[in-house]
Amino acid sequence: MNHSCQGHHHHPDEPHNAESHVHDHCHGAPDHAHDHHSHDPHGHHDHGHHHHGGHSHHLGVILSERHFHVLRWVFVLTFLYLMVEVAGGILSGSLALLADGFHMFADSAAIGLSLFAAWLSHRPAPKHRTFGYQRVEILAAFANALLLVGMGLFLFWEGYERFYHPEPIKASLMLWVALGGLIVNIISAKLLHADHDHNLNIKGAYLHVLGDLLGSVGAMIAGGLIWAFDWRWADPVMSCVIALLILYSAWGLLRDSVNVLLESCPSHIDIEEVRTEILAFEGVLSVHNLHVWNINMQRMLLAAHIEVSPDAYTGDTLNRVQNALKEKFGLSHVTLQLEVITASAA
Repeated sequence: MNHSCQGHHHHPDEPHNAESHVHDHCHGAPDHAHDHHSHDPHGHHDHGHHHHGGHSHHLGVILSERHFHVLRWVFVLTFLYLMVEVAGGILSGSLALLADGFHMFADSAAIGLSLFAAWLSHRPAPKHRTFGYQRVEILAAFANALLLVGMGLFLFWEGYERFYHPEPIKASLMLWVALGGLIVNIISAKLLHADHDHNLNIKGAYLHVLGDLLGSVGAMIAGGLIWAFDWRWADPVMSCVIALLILYSAWGLLRDSVNVLLESCPSHIDIEEVRTEILAFEGVLSVHNLHVWNINMQRMLLAAHIEVSPDAYTGDTLNRVQNALKEKFGLSHVTLQLEVITASAA
């Protein structure tokens, strides 16, 4: 006979606690299957584990505050210089420079959205939002990716039009404005580089800035060719090259954000390896309803039903499997439901 936990069905996104789930809803489960939990001011449970990379909840708050300040400085730099680039593009007649100005405008809007998302994520959440506003980061990253795609397509179209209808360009003015843009983007990239692999919004802003930086370099190259050889076709061609690089960058950001929104298994996690790790424990007979997903780019969650022998239907089994999964795969939260399989059922 299969004795499973009796209780309400949990949606994979519900942050219930695995230990208390066994203790409260499994008749006959030992008392030590339930750990005592403290509550933080936001109503989240402290599960007594360490996050991947050694970051605690407190450190996560500090990092988020730093992200906010870094994004704010990049926003100010980008917004101020985009007006210079747009004016320079109009006065010089350069499509590459004008496009880079429009790119910086899109970037400032995207970074402003990220700042809003960061601010919103720290606001007190209503009780029915059990994860607060952690997914806002992913929505902002998705919007950033769409802006990148739209901007890349715009550059292609304008480059095509300008290639067949070239216009006079003031190469010296184009060069000086592009040089200023390059300096501003290098400063912004340096500010963002340290955390671009740890936060999806920082990654989005970093990709935007890299696109701007490449746009400035491209504008300088095109301006040099026009100044030296009067090759006016270099301006629209360089715009199309920049568009290709931007679309390539956008694809990675769009893929990552969509995967989180669809609650796909994180790309670096092998779901079969997770299953094998669970089945390696003594007394574990099978695994089903196995789910691994992200709430945001910092928090990975796992939920599963595990069928075990009567001797393994203990809190010790639960704790050992949980700890092993957290340590090996860097999971923030592991929810397990034990189901006992008797000899007659086997």
